[in-house]
Amino acid sequence: MKLSVIHSGLFKLDGGAMFGVVPKSIWEKLEQPDEQNLCTWSMRCLLIETGDRKILIDTGLGNKQSDKFFSYYQPHGPYSLATSLHNHKVDFSQITDVLLTHLHFDHVGGAVIQDNQSLIPAFSQAKFWSNQKHWNWAIAPNSREKASFLKENFIPLEENKVLHFTDAGPYTQITPWIEHVDLIHVYGHTEAMALPLIDYFGKKICYCADLLPSPSHIPLPYVMGYDTRPLFTMEEKSYILEKAVEENWILFFEHAKEVEACTLTRDEKGKIIVSKTGNLADFLN
Repeated sequence: MKLSVIHSGLFKLDGGAMFGVVPKSIWEKLEQPDEQNLCTWSMRCLLIETGDRKILIDTGLGNKQSDKFFSYYQPHGPYSLATSLHNHKVDFSQITDVLLTHLHFDHVGGAVIQDNQSLIPAFSQAKFWSNQKHWNWAIAPNSREKASFLKENFIPLEENKVLHFTDAGPYTQITPWIEHVDLIHVYGHTEAMALPLIDYFGKKICYCADLLPSPSHIPLPYVMGYDTRPLFTMEEKSYILEKAVEENWILFFEHAKEVEACTLTRDEKGKIIVSKTGNLADFLN
């Protein structure tokens, strides 16, 4: 098995929305906002090469939306999905599977591209994976999340018959998917978001998606305003953090600006804290 971090770019989101009820006077010590109260975040994907499969987890924002849309999120930086895959000597046509943790635009936007007047899957040979619970939630979105579910990002997958469904396990249950990759489904951020749990030569790596966007979100009350069920999120975070301490999991962050991964420990009072941060490769050697 080989794991490669695929950087699909940086973008900006409102700092208050990213930290919910936590006061700005506290969270701005962790993530520095600009003059518009926007903080910079990564859209960090992961490539798993195992056997004859090349599995991409999430696809970033993509580039097919309007200038007005992009003005809200200000995508920037030296990375893109295409350049990052190219730097790892992987062609789009070589991707066999795309696992979408959930269908919010900053996770699925790169799954579909504009080809002349048509919207087509970006990875011509790939199967795209969601789950039925989340799919049903996304195609008939509630008013709170409607702006995050852009149908042009995922309906073409169904139309082109490349959409497949994994089993959606109940709340925080670890559900097998393929060899070396299990899925943990969580329901606080959105319905049945999937967190891949990867067994890398005995080391467990949890791809945290939007349950734990960054190390700044490790304290339990630090829950995004975007979450549909924030009390669920707190329970789910508690479960993941406890497992990470007990079983020495590596947490992989999709949205942290600079930190790719961390491990956890307890301080002298028993509180869960970060023990080490770094690039994912630092934890795999």
